[in-house]
Amino acid sequence: MKLFTGLIFCSLALGVSSQWYAFFGEAAQGAWDMMRAYSDMREANYKNSDKYFHARGNYDAAQRGPGGVWAAEKISDARENLQRVTDLFKYGDSGHGVEDSKADQAANEWGRSGRDPNHFRPPGLPDKY
Repeated sequence: MKLFTGLIFCSLALGVSSQWYAFFGEAAQGAWDMMRAYSDMREANYKNSDKYFHARGNYDAAQRGPGGVWAAEKISDARENLQRVTDLFKYGDSGHGVEDSKADQAANEWGRSGRDPNHFRPPGLPDKY
């Protein structure tokens, strides 16, 4: 009986352990997906493509699993909060960029929820992206 209880306990502990390991792996891969989307956005330098790259980065990260969703949410929120702080120093308390930030967050949520990021794709954006 002790052997059976020990085997059950060890298998449960190993099962939980591998889930945590997978979560962190997914989060790292999701962070990489977000960085790749940002890099592509900078490289493309294409007018009105911001929302597409927000949605695509979040979509790609979310496809990794729960860890990717978590990473995408944290990175997206941090980026928008940082932008709000820099806008505050740059423009004062004028509300500058609030609507754009809300639109970015909507695109982030769209991608994280698994919906097609091409909904935000601007006409003429090269197929490479």
